[in-house]
Formats: sequence, structure tokens, C-alpha cells
Amino acid sequence: MTNLATPIYLDANATEPMRPEARDAVIAALDLVGNPSSVHAFGRAARHALENARAVIAGGFGRDADQCVFVSGGTEANALALHTYGAGRRILIGATEHDAIRKAVAGAEILPVLPNGALDCTVLRQKLADGPPALVCVMAANNETGVISPLEDIRAICREFGALLHVDAVQSAGRINPTLDGCSIALSGHKMGGPKGAGALLLPDAQPIDAFMPGGGQERGRRGGTQALPAISGMAAAFAAARQQDWSEVDSLRRDIDKAVMQLGARVAGFGSERLPNTSNIILDGVGAQIQLMTLDLAGFAVSAGSACSSGKVAASHVLTAMGECDGATQALRVSLPWNVEKHHVDGFIAAYGQMVARLRKT
Repeated sequence: MTNLATPIYLDANATEPMRPEARDAVIAALDLVGNPSSVHAFGRAARHALENARAVIAGGFGRDADQCVFVSGGTEANALALHTYGAGRRILIGATEHDAIRKAVAGAEILPVLPNGALDCTVLRQKLADGPPALVCVMAANNETGVISPLEDIRAICREFGALLHVDAVQSAGRINPTLDGCSIALSGHKMGGPKGAGALLLPDAQPIDAFMPGGGQERGRRGGTQALPAISGMAAAFAAARQQDWSEVDSLRRDIDKAVMQLGARVAGFGSERLPNTSNIILDGVGAQIQLMTLDLAGFAVSAGSACSSGKVAASHVLTAMGECDGATQALRVSLPWNVEKHHVDGFIAAYGQMVARLRKT
């Protein structure tokens, strides 16, 4: 396999490349000297930038600005939602949720998924009918497979039984635009093409909430600490740009990958389900993910073996295991195309993947 002079980045679900609009917004915010909580002219200028960013994020989901709480990222947004809405309630989470949800609460009830990766709504209905009020936590789209949740059905079932719904929209925000009325929503800036270090929790209403990280009264008393204005400004700019992007070209390139790898004998997890336009989870039966990952890395292609939040280790995917993929859970790669992917990047990956399959299946 021929090494590329310039490696190709195909791991956008770990973090998107910085969008130029976000970079410009970060630089502009860095020039604002004031603290957004200060009342003098410098502080007011910083506050103006902060509230503009808040309006962009909230408005993108049809919400008022005061329903947006800025935090450090998706993990904190999920934690704040569990702290706020989980108190005194059963907590039900999907089996394929991110560890930011799975490891944030003890004693949660696990909701199974179907073999295609979508939440089993029949079981959800049964569980909600059989117990006291609940908080249901689901992803809008899975970070490993890209499978999009049946949110309309889930929302309807939650409303029927008086359950609260929290949606982890970290991977979906800007890429798809599902209806998310009446629930809390977790967001992360760097997954949209903004800088790391900013996220948001969108509240279902403007009612006060108790901060689990109190401080000087920032964020209307809902999250203490001086706001990371450059990261927040970059997040808002990235979100706006992502929402304006035509993702059909990215989707077409992802479909090219699906078709090519299946012709080589690989399988695509969640194939046939509605998925994010940029995500393919490719299972090569009989070949471990780690050797695949290393082989493609040496060939100049950066992909991943599941979530990027596992301390760099390659382990069995709980997402694929929940989908019934016992062996496949250790034999899968995630290819997640960035917002600025080009056709020759995908063509090169397909060629390198074919060479890898030919070589590894001989050994």
C-alpha cells in the first residue's frame, strides 16, 4: 500500500475540522477584552457577542435565547440534563448511548435496540406503562453507526406516558434537522466544526434550573464560571455554517463507500436504516479492528474503531454488541466524512481499503 504525502482525515465524528467561519469568529472574540459579566463598555461588548451566539444556537432549534445554557461540551450538557430532569424519576437510556450518558447515572434501565440500531419503541412503551414517571435519554443519531433515532415515535410515546425526554444531539446538530420540540438537547461545538471547549444544553422551557456547578451567577444562575467566549462564538458560527451546508454531496460519497466495501465482502452496520450523511460503520469479518486501523493509518487514512472517548484503546463496541454483532463488535471501523471532504479523498480510501482487504485476507 502506498503512503500518502498528506494524510486524509476521515474521523469527523471524533471532531470536525475547524470551519473557516468558526476560526474567524474565535479570532474576533479573542480581541474582546471584557468579561461578559462586567457592566462597563468592554464587558457589554463581550456580552453582546455572547448573546448573539446564544440566539444563533437557540434559534436553530426554534427556541428562545433564554432556553440555551452554555457549558464546556456535550458531556457536561448531558450531565446537566440528568441532574436537572432525572431527579426523582426513573431513568431509561438506549443501549447504544454514548458513555456520557451510560456512565453518568447508576441504576438506569437499558432500552434495547433493534438489529438495525434503532431504539425498540415497543419495549419503550412497555417500560413507560409499567412504572412511575421517567426521564428517557436517547441520541438523535448514533456516533458510531450514524443510525438516526425514530424521534417522532419516541416523543409521542413519552408524551403519552408523561415521561420527560432528553436528546443527545451532539452528532446530529447541523447535519440533520429533526423536530425536537418539548425536550432538552445536548450540543457540542467541536462536532460541528467549531473549537473544542464549548457546548450547550437547550432547555424545553425557560423555567429556572438548579446548577450542579454553581458559581458567580453566570448563565442566569444555571452554570457558574466565566463563559469561554471565543469557543462559544466559534461554536455558533460553525453551527450556522453547518446548517447552511448542502450535505447531499457528502451523503453521495458515503454511499459510494458503502457500495464499494460491500462489494469487497464487508458489511455496513445499520445499512438500510436512515443514517447521518457522513457515517459508515464497516465490519470486516475475521479481521480485528486494530490491525485494520493501523494498516489504513500507515496508508495515510485517519479513521477510527468506534468512539473517540475510550482512552485510545480499541475494544469491543457496545453499540454493535447491542445490535447483535458479537464478533463484528471487534472487527469494525467507523469512517466519518468531514464537512470539507472531497471525492478524491473517498476514491483514495476505497482503493486503500481494497488493498488492505486483499492483503489481510491472505494472511
